Amino acid sequence: MNNIFEQIPKDLSSEVFETIAKSDTIKIERIISKGHCSPQQGWYIQQNHEWVIVLQGEAIITFADNSKVTLSAGDYLNIKPLQKHKVSWTDPAIETIWLAIHYD
Repeated sequence: MNNIFEQIPKDLSSEVFETIAKSDTIKIERIISKGHCSPQQGWYIQQNHEWVIVLQGEAIITFADNSKVTLSAGDYLNIKPLQKHKVSWTDPAIETIWLAIHYD
């Protein structure tokens, strides 16, 4: 048995992506951010749906049309395939723990 809030790496100089479960049609991952955001030149453009929930902390996701969504603990969002987005801010004071589900 594992706990989503345990085994947080001490070194969070880079954002952490950990695959929890995976099949041919779904990938579930834990993401840990602490003051991280997407690279300046980088937008995520994924072929599949991505459903994300913030379990702890806070983050802002920006879309290509400049709309922004602030996510706090318990907030979730479904990002459609090919919808350009990036993480523009995560709380630098506390680990932001995400659960992301990528699916067809």
